[in-house]
Amino acid sequence: MEHRILNYRKYIDELISQDNSDWDAVIKEHLIQVSFFQHERLIHLIVTVTFALLEMIVIALSVVSFTIAVGLLAIALLVLLIPYIRHYYILENEVQKMYGQYDRMVEKRDRKVS
Repeated sequence: MEHRILNYRKYIDELISQDNSDWDAVIKEHLIQVSFFQHERLIHLIVTVTFALLEMIVIALSVVSFTIAVGLLAIALLVLLIPYIRHYYILENEVQKMYGQYDRMVEKRDRKVS
């Protein structure tokens, strides 16, 4: 998903740098793609928060009664949590940039009409 969202944003940046696009069609397609990425972002937010809560529970459990199994579980959850946070960070930032792209496309469309 990371590769797809980065390539799509670069593609839209290239379209915005041009002036000869059918902005109504591009905007319509862009809104569809943004909604896909927003859905992906929501799912990853839920997963990331779930793993963060599990990590906190396991750390609290390890403080109360530490065992090797609890320690290994805490490490395993942390190893999974870090990539989830990174992936969510990329999704969040790229979707925010897509909002700016949308605004620029609307400006280009409106300039072309008037």
